[in-house]
Amino acid sequence: MSLEQELKEHAGLAAIHEAAAEIRQAASPDELEAARVKYLGRKSELSQLLRSIPQLSPEERPVVGRLGNRLRAALEQAIGDRRQELEGAELETRLATERVDVTLPGRPFPRGHVHLLTQTLWEIEDIFAGLGYRIAEGPEVETDYYNFTALNTPEGHPARSEHDTFFIDGRPDLLLRTQTSPVQVRVMEKQQPPVYIISPGKVYRRDSDATHTPMFHQVEGLAVDRNVTMADLKGTLEAFTKAMFGEEREIRMRPHFFPFTEPSVEIDVSCMICGGEGCRACKHIGWLEILGAGMVDPNVFGFVDYDPEEVQGFAFGMGVERIAMLKHRMTDLRMFFDNDLRFLEQF
Repeated sequence: MSLEQELKEHAGLAAIHEAAAEIRQAASPDELEAARVKYLGRKSELSQLLRSIPQLSPEERPVVGRLGNRLRAALEQAIGDRRQELEGAELETRLATERVDVTLPGRPFPRGHVHLLTQTLWEIEDIFAGLGYRIAEGPEVETDYYNFTALNTPEGHPARSEHDTFFIDGRPDLLLRTQTSPVQVRVMEKQQPPVYIISPGKVYRRDSDATHTPMFHQVEGLAVDRNVTMADLKGTLEAFTKAMFGEEREIRMRPHFFPFTEPSVEIDVSCMICGGEGCRACKHIGWLEILGAGMVDPNVFGFVDYDPEEVQGFAFGMGVERIAMLKHRMTDLRMFFDNDLRFLEQF
């Protein structure tokens, strides 16, 4: 008998047919793993045979090594084939038993919607677009010149105080704009009259309480043309108020002061809760303040080379949060920014 024939008589090699049969009969991944450990594990006869090679004679080593590796490869191939068969059978079973019933209604995903402030801002824009105004935008990081100087607010004015305004560290000439009025100046620098614009956007002031936040939204408007009067201003704001709050609403104008308008006024709307009779919401006076306005100060025209003898204009500014609070009868402005779904889902 040859050396190779003698080695085939070794228990580890002679059992190849028994091992292959057991592997093919494995009915589950667990049984297949048990067969793998039995025939290829560290304590299997094959592993022990291969570990004994260094102790064999020089003539036996290559023969045993070749046959052992051939046997290991055959068993690994058999295990791999059986594993694929088991996985395929498991997949077929799952497809048969876990079939999706496409006739069942789907599970809807919750959908968001436009935030109340954005809804209010869009409504304001639509109203003024219907009156012939176009939308103009500008930077939120503004220069001292456009935010103050060109709006007739000279150095030393209280509005320039660091207690009221966010300035940029190391750049005393840059700040977060406190109003969207700088957009008006930028537009007038580039365009000759007539000008009819509104400038919506975020503004920043160092205020924080139930009716103020450090960041809020503002819409300012500007109309510059020949023969523009205070009557045009009142008519424009009255049309806006009725469109926003209802045809039954009335407005009134009270004297006020703003550096960039002269004369200046505050605009009140008749209380939508009590109809002007007086209640807690309007402090029993029947009116609610909604915005500030006035005729453009001639000094402002001097910064943009407009001739105040030829053209006149009016400007107005409103807080979007203020308009939304009044329209929806809210008491705390901070609710807009709390991200409370119980509040947001109402709108």
